[in-house]
Amino acid sequence: MTIKLTNSKTRRKEVFEPLDPSNVRMYVCGPTVYDRAHLGNARPVVVFDTLFRLLRHVYGADHVTYVRNFTDVDDKINAKAAATGRDIRDITDETIGWYHDDMDALGARRPTHEPRATEYIGAMIAMIEGLIAKGHAYEAEGHVLFRVRSYAEYGALSGRSVDDMIAGARVEVAPFKEDPMDFVLWKPSEDAVPGWDSPWGYGRPGWHIECSAMAAELLGDSFDIHGGGLDLQFPHHENEIAQSACAHEHGAFARYWMHNEMLQVEGKKMSKSLGNFFTVRDLLDQGIPGEVIRFVLLSTHYRKPMDWTERKRREVEKRLDRMLPAVTAAISFGLAPSENWQDIPKGMFISLCDDLNTADAIFSLEAAADHLLQVCRGELAREGLTLENAARRAALEFLTGLDAFGLYSLMLDRRVRRMDAKEQLDQLHLRFALAYEHARQTKEFGDLDGLKSALIAAGVEVRMSKSGVELVPGPDFDPAKLEALR
Repeated sequence: MTIKLTNSKTRRKEVFEPLDPSNVRMYVCGPTVYDRAHLGNARPVVVFDTLFRLLRHVYGADHVTYVRNFTDVDDKINAKAAATGRDIRDITDETIGWYHDDMDALGARRPTHEPRATEYIGAMIAMIEGLIAKGHAYEAEGHVLFRVRSYAEYGALSGRSVDDMIAGARVEVAPFKEDPMDFVLWKPSEDAVPGWDSPWGYGRPGWHIECSAMAAELLGDSFDIHGGGLDLQFPHHENEIAQSACAHEHGAFARYWMHNEMLQVEGKKMSKSLGNFFTVRDLLDQGIPGEVIRFVLLSTHYRKPMDWTERKRREVEKRLDRMLPAVTAAISFGLAPSENWQDIPKGMFISLCDDLNTADAIFSLEAAADHLLQVCRGELAREGLTLENAARRAALEFLTGLDAFGLYSLMLDRRVRRMDAKEQLDQLHLRFALAYEHARQTKEFGDLDGLKSALIAAGVEVRMSKSGVELVPGPDFDPAKLEALR
């Protein structure tokens, strides 16, 4: 099956042809580890995790290498250490642990490699030395800077000339720079911040050189895909291309560049000043499960701005619950997802191969769930297959589709939670029925009203009549809120 991807560098949708089909290689810029990941940080994780899964299905699980780095040397980390008095390594270790927990909750696979920048300082120094030797970088006052105008194609990714960039962007002006656009490869460190010995003195790397060095060490001078958020296109990715192309003149660095658009909240840019800023952990702690967050993020094509809204979140809850009977039906056959791309629902696979069109793939996944239930009920012609074989085939396709979308394990967990919630409601139904009967006889409604209010707050519709009571979970049902009533 042919995969087509929109290449940010050429601004065209292109057929994906890996350099080596036996080792498809992808690099995605990871987080700077000083605080919790916010929802915007989660979008590239989910997007490129889905691409990782697709590549594994097409080329084989053992033939795809995915690298996502941790930037663990940065001024923001230094500032947090100074403000808290904590050791930098403690801060970065803790933050990486948070990141893993939160991204695991969204169903994201761990990449093949997760390098820490501090583990590749030697490779960065070696790359900088090579750039100086070739005339692409120079030392000045303990700094080493990349000579931007030495690379004729600088600006090709963002589509701007160097002079336009100087006129339209804020650049760091320093007296030791030959040109305002030259950027830092190495800078001096004071005693209070991390540093390493180098030919230019005690110091630390600039941000951009980190990814170039780690990508070269783990993926080679040329690899297939480089991804990240659109906010990284300039200057970070532009600078990566320049220094990597100059350091490895016979390498292509990344052949396909992919950028996901930015995230909004209720139609506005997410920011602390607007009060609409929240982390992934904030949402999880509010009882919004990982499958809901993942589904919302994938319901918009990665190259379009994505708007997180409460209305969308509620709708996704309903859509996921509508698939639960199909999950139950599929696992009843004792099947597990397949690694074979031919076992993904055809329409879903076509959509994913068309520039990772997850928005359309979702509809095909839901159609596969409906199809499975119809086959199990004997409502469809079975094309010469026995009912059991037809149902097993439909179940395998649905489960494999869930896995390709990163929802398989999350939906199994959701099914268990929903079953537990039903048991809780069954227990509360008896308790409420007794309270209702007591209130009718004594005219004392205090306990009944309190119980009713708590149920309504948990999203349960309470129906009372002379014939009895009924508790019906509504679209905002939150089983976690029932715990206080047990």
